[in-house]
Amino acid sequence: MIIKKSRNVSRLKRHFRIRNKISGTPECPRLSIYISLKKVFIQLIDDTKGVTLVSTLVEGKNTEACAKAGKEIAVKAEKANIKKVVFDRSGYLYHGKVKALAEAAREAGLEF
Repeated sequence: MIIKKSRNVSRLKRHFRIRNKISGTPECPRLSIYISLKKVFIQLIDDTKGVTLVSTLVEGKNTEACAKAGKEIAVKAEKANIKKVVFDRSGYLYHGKVKALAEAAREAGLEF
């Protein structure tokens, strides 16, 4: 009998593997994303203190909503004097929604 792995279980394995290697600081926080069934959540996190510096939430989960969220987080980060971040894709594969979000954030002024 073939037992198929859940996509979310595979994503969580990748997420923990990535999180062991990257960490955010006050000067260069971690840009963490989460895509639920209805919304896109993005946070800039300082891992040394365990504090969320900036966050945003956008309704919808298509590529246009992700691009909008990327622009929005870049604008909020600029207001908080944050220019450089470490990108944490949270185990999602870098294509489609995640790629649109990252490119929109780069175009709006974030460096990673």
